[in-house]
Amino acid sequence: MAKTDDINTSTNPRYQRYRPERYSPRMSIFWWVHKKPFVKFIVRELTSLFVAAYAVLLIFQVRALSQGAEAWEALVAWFSTPFSIGLHVIIFLFVVFHAITWFNLAPTAMVLRIGKKRIPGGVIITINFLMWIALSLAIATLILAR
Repeated sequence: MAKTDDINTSTNPRYQRYRPERYSPRMSIFWWVHKKPFVKFIVRELTSLFVAAYAVLLIFQVRALSQGAEAWEALVAWFSTPFSIGLHVIIFLFVVFHAITWFNLAPTAMVLRIGKKRIPGGVIITINFLMWIALSLAIATLILAR
């Protein structure tokens, strides 16, 4: 006895077996905009681009230092332009947002234990912020002490 698929394909070469596909509605590329936690996550991930921008600016500074006083003065002159100052302010704000959200995520990324007891997340967050403040004050003291 022949199968029905064999009979249908032999009598009608254009016959295709019906295979309903599962329902998958179309989603907009901006599906994440409608929920605040998703927006915060995406914005935090995009702020890593601004961290990279600061890294590039640091590389330009090191390069200018290695090329001598004239290159350094040209870079400092460019850093003094209104465009550069505005760019630095925007980058700084995004980097601060990135740091704050990362410090708040630290207890999830890093589980610390003393013996068998887990250190609470609030303690880890507080230590991160205190270290950030201490290092910022130490660097400010070094810069302002000249």
